[in-house]
Amino acid sequence: MARNREFDTNSPEGLREPAEAIAELLRRYPVAVFHGEMGAGKTTLIRAVAEVMGVEDTVTSPTFAIVNAYTAATGADIYHFDFYRIDDPAEAFDLGYEEYFFSGDICLVEWPEKIPGLIPEDALRITITAHPADPAGRHIVVEEPERSQE
Repeated sequence: MARNREFDTNSPEGLREPAEAIAELLRRYPVAVFHGEMGAGKTTLIRAVAEVMGVEDTVTSPTFAIVNAYTAATGADIYHFDFYRIDDPAEAFDLGYEEYFFSGDICLVEWPEKIPGLIPEDALRITITAHPADPAGRHIVVEEPERSQE
């Protein structure tokens, strides 16, 4: 059974708690997919996760590059993907996505719905939605993958 953690925030400072929770879970689930409408705050949350992990580089959306690479304070490699401009999942193969997703390195993925069927089953799933009553507010759900019964 999947476990969910939920967070509510209305400021960038409020992202620290969910970012810390995500960073901790990335130790078990190195691929994390971020769902949310345009402008929901996916890149902002990824920036907060990178900060918690000690990334010193400026974290920006790799919209045109598709992937940016960073290094955590521990020396771990972090890859930040933005598949928004992908028109065909075959483009992810051209990028060599499987070398990243199945490497054990941390992969933070925006717009995973653009590459259906390519996301590992054991990926961490994060959904960001705006609060209907507070335009600055965000509701964040962090969902661990289902564990198989062994």
